[in-house]
Amino acid sequence: MKKNKVLLFYNPYAGNGLFKSNLDVIIEKFQKKKMHVIPVRADRKGILNEVMRDMNPGEYKKIIAAGGDGTINIVVNAMMQNRIDLPIAIFPSGTANDFAHYFDLPHDIDGMVKIALEEHYTCIDIGRVNDKFFINVAAMGFLVDVSQKTDPDIKNTLGIISYYLKGVSEIPNLRPIPVKITSEEYSSEDRIYFMLVMNGRSAGGFKRIAPLAEINDGLLDVMLFKEMPILELAPLLFNVMTGQHHENKNVVFFQTNKLCVESEQRVGTDIDGEKGAEFPLQIEVLPRRFRINTARDDMAGAKW
Repeated sequence: MKKNKVLLFYNPYAGNGLFKSNLDVIIEKFQKKKMHVIPVRADRKGILNEVMRDMNPGEYKKIIAAGGDGTINIVVNAMMQNRIDLPIAIFPSGTANDFAHYFDLPHDIDGMVKIALEEHYTCIDIGRVNDKFFINVAAMGFLVDVSQKTDPDIKNTLGIISYYLKGVSEIPNLRPIPVKITSEEYSSEDRIYFMLVMNGRSAGGFKRIAPLAEINDGLLDVMLFKEMPILELAPLLFNVMTGQHHENKNVVFFQTNKLCVESEQRVGTDIDGEKGAEFPLQIEVLPRRFRINTARDDMAGAKW
């Protein structure tokens, strides 16, 4: 069967609307290459899952995710739920494009389309938290729901700055959370302000939040930001911006392929900017599970 279809899942509200205004141009470029674009608009929750449940993967060349990290997360979760094994091309048109930043993907339409029309792929790990999957980061505790609380109109206008402004406004609500961490590499009971489990290197626009992370090393980079005096938050923030927070006395860092996180308190969780799973959290990495369209090939150790 000839694979000449491309499923395009796009978020019309992401970023500044650049992608939506260029949709016809994108379709034209693919048609010139004898490929037919099937657009799916992210206008309601669950629409992509419905489409994938009924589609014949044998007719498709790849899937394009146009939006931010949350849009890519929706695509990956729908593919996993429907057991669809196709490459993913990313059009980074969201407010926070941390996952796309890892691959240094272009933000102009011509550059995005050029890569999506070629057949270069990189194998990537994905993470799983209970029954949900993430591509970049799972987080919990203080500030993790900042992106969910940020007004969409403000987010589209101010971009990543809106996250920082919202974060500052939440500081008066800062409360430590008691958690129990269990893994082969690190186990303890701690009081933390927040916790990050990274697959990629950047989150929330902080480009060096996990400078040691590799997208296909079979490991997750875990950071616990422990309870500390408020006055020590500013130096920690500076450390985070410069990628030196691993050396901060208030940060616990380790790498693992599996861990369990428990808490007696109700704790907010987040995966790739979307609402996360409920506690207790069973977190693990699925090595080299997906293929991402990139400028160069890196297909070693593919798992399909």
